[in-house]
Amino acid sequence: MSEYVVVFMTAASVQEAETIAHTLVEERLAACVNIVPSITSVYRWEGATHHDQETLLIAKTRRSVFSRLAQRVKEIHSYETPEVIAVEVEDGLPAYLSWIAQEVPQ
Repeated sequence: MSEYVVVFMTAASVQEAETIAHTLVEERLAACVNIVPSITSVYRWEGATHHDQETLLIAKTRRSVFSRLAQRVKEIHSYETPEVIAVEVEDGLPAYLSWIAQEVPQ
């Protein structure tokens, strides 16, 4: 199991994404969060198919803080059930991974 994960999240707007990103970085739950505006999401929710514009967030962090990151996102997110999905980092530039470790204490 890798020490590092990439976390995918979506938000209802760029403004909400920026709030989430700044919170995670300032609270040292993520070293970096990319914000990708204007993605289209098609999904089923409460028995209906939805087609919405959202903003994608991609956070780089440590696996050891994932549960705290997920809880923090849930606290500040407008969605009842926000997307917060971690994908293991299999390999990476050692200097970059070292930077993540420096920015996100365990």
